[in-house]
Amino acid sequence: MSAPHYPRVATFKSAAALREHCAGLGIELPCDDAIAAAPDSPLAQPLDVGGARLANRFAIQPMEGWDGTEDGEPSPLTERRWRRFGGSGAALIWGGEAVAVQPEARANPNQLVLDERTARSIGGLRRLLLDAAAAAGAPPPLVGLQLTHSGRWSRPTAAGPAPRIAFRHPLLDRRLGIDDDRAVLSDAEVETLIADFARAARLAQAEGYDFVDVKHCHGYLLHEFLAARSRAGRFGGRDLDARTALLWTLLDAVRDAAPGLAIAVRLSAFDLAPHRAGADGIGVAEPTPLPYDAAFGLDPAHPEHIDLAEPIAVVRALLARGVRLINITSASPYYAPHAQRPATFPPSDGYQPPEDPLVGVARLLDAARRIKAAAPDAIVVSSGWSYLQDYMPHVAQATVRAGWFDAVGLGRMALSYPDLPADVLAGRALDRKHICRTFSDCTTAPRRGLISGCYPLDPFYKARGMPR
Repeated sequence: MSAPHYPRVATFKSAAALREHCAGLGIELPCDDAIAAAPDSPLAQPLDVGGARLANRFAIQPMEGWDGTEDGEPSPLTERRWRRFGGSGAALIWGGEAVAVQPEARANPNQLVLDERTARSIGGLRRLLLDAAAAAGAPPPLVGLQLTHSGRWSRPTAAGPAPRIAFRHPLLDRRLGIDDDRAVLSDAEVETLIADFARAARLAQAEGYDFVDVKHCHGYLLHEFLAARSRAGRFGGRDLDARTALLWTLLDAVRDAAPGLAIAVRLSAFDLAPHRAGADGIGVAEPTPLPYDAAFGLDPAHPEHIDLAEPIAVVRALLARGVRLINITSASPYYAPHAQRPATFPPSDGYQPPEDPLVGVARLLDAARRIKAAAPDAIVVSSGWSYLQDYMPHVAQATVRAGWFDAVGLGRMALSYPDLPADVLAGRALDRKHICRTFSDCTTAPRRGLISGCYPLDPFYKARGMPR
């Protein structure tokens, strides 16, 4: 591939240089010149979450692990990651892991599955994490578990994809060889799925988790239902009320099964048309039929335009039903990764970014900002931070101070540099050897038959061999 030239964040010599570059791009990305330490830093301010008091504004995002057992239990590698998250200093652990509610719901054959067989070992991850936080001298974090069904992107065994979908998609079906309705879940199968989510929530509560995230993002099944305009039956239809019927039914089922357990939602607030590599290797959007009604958070008549009216309506409805913890992300790593995880270097099966990745960062943060402004009682966690690299704390401090959102969610950065929150809060200089440079090896590794980890910067994974 011939990569477009975008200046790398590490080459900016000052926050002022980054601000100047962003101004040239026409994007708003506040960036402080200096980082304040606790207790003065905006990132060190406490946050009340449903009666719990978070000690700071850092969160560890849920990620899809590739290192569990074939039976869906944690391995020693999974436990290592959770210990590192526990010692990070982050006050909110948003799952740390995407956990399937059925074996067939896994996105890879080594993803965790929460059921009666695995509950004790998955509960053990929380205990390991809290022990690590105590050993680091940090207050106990709020720890949740993300519950998921991978839907269209299910790959539960080495045999390959086994997609289950909410509706027939005019573009994505071709990518998975779907040419009939057999992959579409029936309403009866959806009812079974609701019961499985509720059972998983009950098990998570019994193991001491503070909340569960009912995952509605990244093109996975529940996210897809939000765009199920062409689906007939109880859980789809043209209007938003029909497309959110599953979400409200799930909330009721979880509350019935696990009374008192807090519920959160990680939401892809907007989508993009599926992209693929063009002749020059740079990502291009596939031509979409008009109106393009197979996406959530886009204008169907002009799918190049984001429309947050429906996502804002969903967040307001969640608030009315007592769900305050909202984690804002976007799109899907399977068909628009530049929007969901901006990076200079694509994974092995990806494409070169069609824009300066800072544009993608600004778009993600602006979506979280707009949703927070429209639903101020929501506790909004923002995503898309890793590409900011050395200047992540500078931008995080400025935007949290300005009230754009409530917390800063770290994903890939937590793999390479889990201690970053602790270092920032203590006023220590960042360890530049461990700052994530978004090389995408944590995604390429599984494509090469390896487990997911930070191969360039974590000596533990580097010793296991770099993906090629």
